[in-house]
Amino acid sequence: MTVPPAAPHDYSFASDNTAGIAPEAWAALAAANTGRVPSYGDDDLTVRAKKLISEVFECECAVFFVFNGTAANALALAHYCRSYQSVICHSYSHVDTDECGAPEFFSGGGKVIPVAGPGGKLRPADLAPVLRRGHGVHYPKPGALSLTQSTEWGTVYTPDEVRALSAGAKQHGLAVHMDGARFANAAATLTARSFRPADFTWRAGVDVLSFGGTKNGMHTTEAVVFFHPEQARDFDFRVKQGAQLASKQRFAAAQWCGLLEGGAWLRHAAHANAMAKKLADSLRALPQVQLIAEPEANGVFAELPTAAAEGMLARGWHFYLFIGDRGYRLMCSWATRPDEIDRFVADLRSVIAAGP
Repeated sequence: MTVPPAAPHDYSFASDNTAGIAPEAWAALAAANTGRVPSYGDDDLTVRAKKLISEVFECECAVFFVFNGTAANALALAHYCRSYQSVICHSYSHVDTDECGAPEFFSGGGKVIPVAGPGGKLRPADLAPVLRRGHGVHYPKPGALSLTQSTEWGTVYTPDEVRALSAGAKQHGLAVHMDGARFANAAATLTARSFRPADFTWRAGVDVLSFGGTKNGMHTTEAVVFFHPEQARDFDFRVKQGAQLASKQRFAAAQWCGLLEGGAWLRHAAHANAMAKKLADSLRALPQVQLIAEPEANGVFAELPTAAAEGMLARGWHFYLFIGDRGYRLMCSWATRPDEIDRFVADLRSVIAAGP
């Protein structure tokens, strides 16, 4: 019996992590790969990268580089939460679903409390019952609110929404953390509406941001940004203890310089967002496909017929079931091309036409 050849694997829409390193970051890595410089961040590139991040947010920030988003989130939250405290987050947030208990581990036992909210967002009304839950010392004391920007559903918090949530959190003594693994994509959306990064971070009440580099085209580097430097006291020790201090930190910092200095971080994010819109518009033309949320960043969430999803997977396309039993996630990146979208939609149209 002749065995048919396996379908080629295509990870174009599986995740924005599947794309390579952006050319500006790659060039910056090559430029940094000369000579001898001090280790552990005592180099000129690290100083420059931190200055550039402060300029993005129009304030003096305390900036620390770590290797991945889990470390950025977990160490930042642990810095504000003691072992008897809790972190409130959306039920789809990475803090709860994708970090293997790292926030609890690094806080020494703090509890993550997931809260449901429509469209991947939290609202002040969603927080109220949680803040009233428990009685005295018998229940973990809320210590921080974590917001994901852009959200796990590809939606974006407006400055007013961040401000309202932060105000409610601060009334109860909570710190406000922002998981910005895809912060650049949210920034591209909001800057197009004439907002500045400062407007939906520290001016809206955010204390600390996990500023994502990896999904924006960098390699193994994220930034933890404290908007009130005095709150970052001894965080460098936490970074070291968490095994996140790079000896050759110039290579992490160089990539930030490469993407920030010429504005490539926003251009790449805007391109990814535009590709997501093109993909969503193309899917909208298929009556058997329903969008779950209107894309505002670089993710498209759509309900596909089960047979169609299975047919696409059989053809080698990789993407993930994300919501319920038919809600699939399709991610675009800085490297997504229009012809990849055209191929995906053509294949989807074909498998739908073929039927179960």
